[in-house]
Amino acid sequence: MSTSMDSPKTQRFDVIIIGAGGAGMMCAIHAAKRGRSVLLLDHAKKLGGKILISGGGRCNFTNLTAGPLNYVSKNPHFCKSALSRYPAESFIDMVRDHGIAFHEKKLGQLFCDRSAQEIVDMLKAECDQAGAQFLLDCPIQSVAAIDREGARYQIETRLGSFICESLVIATGGLSIPKIGATGWGYELAQQFGLKLVPRAAALDGFVFADEEGRSLASLAGLSIDCKITCNDRVFRENILFTHSGLSGPAALQSSLHWYPGDGITIDLLPELDCFSWFLKKKKEGSRALVRNLLAELLPSRFSDWICERHFRSELPLPQVSERALEEFCHLLKAWKLSPSGTVGYSKAEVTRGGVDTDELSSKTMESKKAPGLYFIGEVVDVTGWLGGYNFQWAWASGWAAGQVA
Repeated sequence: MSTSMDSPKTQRFDVIIIGAGGAGMMCAIHAAKRGRSVLLLDHAKKLGGKILISGGGRCNFTNLTAGPLNYVSKNPHFCKSALSRYPAESFIDMVRDHGIAFHEKKLGQLFCDRSAQEIVDMLKAECDQAGAQFLLDCPIQSVAAIDREGARYQIETRLGSFICESLVIATGGLSIPKIGATGWGYELAQQFGLKLVPRAAALDGFVFADEEGRSLASLAGLSIDCKITCNDRVFRENILFTHSGLSGPAALQSSLHWYPGDGITIDLLPELDCFSWFLKKKKEGSRALVRNLLAELLPSRFSDWICERHFRSELPLPQVSERALEEFCHLLKAWKLSPSGTVGYSKAEVTRGGVDTDELSSKTMESKKAPGLYFIGEVVDVTGWLGGYNFQWAWASGWAAGQVA
């Protein structure tokens, strides 16, 4: 899907948006509705690659609870304006208007009943109706500031030259390069003198360099409902043991708050005082081994694994000292691991960090240094939790820029 440009000479638009993903299309819809001529440019050959693969192909397109506390940024207040002016309910209304069936999976997470393609089709239809144009498979060669009447920026591409009054950067982050993610947006920000917050792969699985961490591979495929604490942020969902380390929703959420050198603490039995539970079993006359009793609470493969490392007693429960049992239960409630890193951008859902929000207007997303230059979506240092929050930031920041660009 692309728009062919008949004339080889420089073409003028009011607004050019580089990046035709969720944030870019959202901005295009609202800028075009204001009567602005809008062109979306993207090096990809098809629209909405990240939308299409999200949520297992059903797109977790927002979260009912989305608010500032669900986001990480050097300035935690920056996202408040856009999120309050374009809340989840506003996007849900558009989804309903297009007859897209959806459901809440858990914890406020909304998914399409059928396919993520419906969200892409909805955004494309809204862009078409508003009059925004697309030019795909169009690598950007250069961007320069200019001073012409009604034009501030000139974009040179493989398919031609364009000038515009407002230039919006919606190029996303570094996560999932196989669908075309690059650091181009960050490079452009630096070209115009904007500061960057250090980037890192986030909403990503943990990997380990120590012996215990490496041995987790033997548990690959096991999932446990638990509570993870990382830098005082607590998440209660499943963890999933993988061949490379630790994944699953709770681990991914924690990775957003993790920095090199940090540890994580896991409560494997968040609903249970396990020491009291073992004492009750003892009082009832159980003569089972601790690892066999633990297998009533946790997967037996995990029970064997953790007892092999932290509780090797082969004595029946009545002969186990209460002190030893209490120490083991403390470990089960506060199991400490030391990740050596995360899997990396190849698997990460998002990129933490990006264009420093001190450089942007929280109301319009416009650069304070370069008039008419806007940054929206993942390229900005606003990163949401797992569960639809990052899409909501894309919709809200795109909407905010679209009101003024």
